[in-house]
Amino acid sequence: MPDHSRLKKVALITKPGRPELSKTLPELCTWLHQRGIAVVVDRESQEYCRWDHVVDRQQLGAEHPELALVLGGDGTLLSAARAVSQAGTLILGINLGTLGFLTERPLADLYPALEAIERGEYIVDSRSMLSCSLTRGGNIVATHRALNDVVVSKSAISRLNYFELFVDLEFVSSYRADGLIVATPTGSTAYSLGAGGPILKSDVNAFVITPVSPHGLTHRPVVVRDTVEIEIRVNTGNEEAYLSLDGQVGMPLRDGDAVRCARAEHAAKLLRFRKTFFEVLRTKLKWGEE
Repeated sequence: MPDHSRLKKVALITKPGRPELSKTLPELCTWLHQRGIAVVVDRESQEYCRWDHVVDRQQLGAEHPELALVLGGDGTLLSAARAVSQAGTLILGINLGTLGFLTERPLADLYPALEAIERGEYIVDSRSMLSCSLTRGGNIVATHRALNDVVVSKSAISRLNYFELFVDLEFVSSYRADGLIVATPTGSTAYSLGAGGPILKSDVNAFVITPVSPHGLTHRPVVVRDTVEIEIRVNTGNEEAYLSLDGQVGMPLRDGDAVRCARAEHAAKLLRFRKTFFEVLRTKLKWGEE
């Protein structure tokens, strides 16, 4: 794991097209340079920091930054987590969006947050991730990681698909449904929540499997330990199915494909300062408001 006692390199990851960035990014790069901190940026940010080292986002982890600074929304942070989690990089999300479960710090807190990091005054939330493999004809044809969820679903125009669910090779059930969601605790407040799944506290060692609009009325979300392997076998017939990860990376599925999910070796290390998990929930979900 990198030594975070002093920042030597910071990765900047942004959501393109945000008007705030044209002023914020050059000022931020100058602030970091004045402190002797090297800056590496993803290609989405290069127009704002032309003089800094630019790499593809998925290559940022290979640069081994101590901190990844994400300016955008939760979607941008999910992409950043997939890019840098294997390097053990700390991730700080600055919210330029709206809801912001993960990017909880507002832009006004950017420099106070960085100064707190320099003093070592922060908390690391270690968030479990999913490792997903797609097997076709006995061969693994794709592998991916996800911080929120892995979703196997029908395409927009197809009828209900037929799925079979296994946990540690034990048959659980068959489903006729719009889809199945395998969500981490972090992802339990995303698509799974909208589909009727429970909220898992971020430090719970579990995954939740949530059916989307199942044909059988007795099918309900299932919570399992995060030490198991979850397998979804797809029986599409002539219909179409689709695999998506964090709602961002996706690929079509064929009849007979198997999607296997397990806890990834490396967790995403998200920074927070004072707010607790339930404080964030009350704020973002407006609990207790009339």
